[in-house]
Amino acid sequence: MHITCKGNTIDFNTPKVMGILNITPDSFYDGGKFNSKKEIISQTKKMLDDGATFIDVGAYSSRPNATHISEKEELERILPIIKLLVNEFPTILISVDTFRSNIADACIKAGACMINDISGGNLDPKMFAIIAKHQIPYILMHSKGTPQNMQDNPTYKDTISEIASYFKNKVTVLKQLNVKDIVLDVGFGFGKTIEHNYKILANLESFNNFNLPILVGMSRKSMLYKVLNSKPEKMLNATSIVNTIALQKGATILRVHDVKEAMECIKLISQL
Repeated sequence: MHITCKGNTIDFNTPKVMGILNITPDSFYDGGKFNSKKEIISQTKKMLDDGATFIDVGAYSSRPNATHISEKEELERILPIIKLLVNEFPTILISVDTFRSNIADACIKAGACMINDISGGNLDPKMFAIIAKHQIPYILMHSKGTPQNMQDNPTYKDTISEIASYFKNKVTVLKQLNVKDIVLDVGFGFGKTIEHNYKILANLESFNNFNLPILVGMSRKSMLYKVLNSKPEKMLNATSIVNTIALQKGATILRVHDVKEAMECIKLISQL
């Protein structure tokens, strides 16, 4: 199993790590941490040195009840950072966390090589066409609603089968558009209760049937700190635990704030 990103073949015989670089002031864990060019370059270098294959850059906070920002503001935040990182790290593999096709298009032209869409094309019907036009890997995430309302009493009759059906329909459309590199993301915390999240984690291997890479993003999320009655800052150990479970069930990309520890999970699991 592999994808092609910026001319590189990324083989998932060994799982990979995606480091999170939020340039938003209001992300749930690291909002406002990386404001200056120096801080952004330093954090990116640290994640690459620690073993990240991909760096996921986001300028629109998708945490529950996040503040909505305009497309213009998102572009003004993210485009200079993409250009900065490509200039500073010429071989970097940048994923852009956006659900807007115009943002995706501009960032790809600036040197990004993957799009991470929390809405699976639902919030911008032009997204799939942009992915097909550029022929780049696409992270297809399952979610319900928007960041502003996704946690307003999300309900499912059968969580696993509904998510699988969603993936089947979306993958069919993408393949009809000749999109070759698709990564699945079950969307922990996006239109799911804590119970839904743990049911999905317990049954993550169900999605191996698609024979596509599976990305998991549970790093420091509320599904951890609410169960443990704590806060995001203290969730590194919990993140490593759920990432290890996910790896055992077939996850191929860990999307995390803490790259070094995620790489340790992968290395230890590989010894099994």
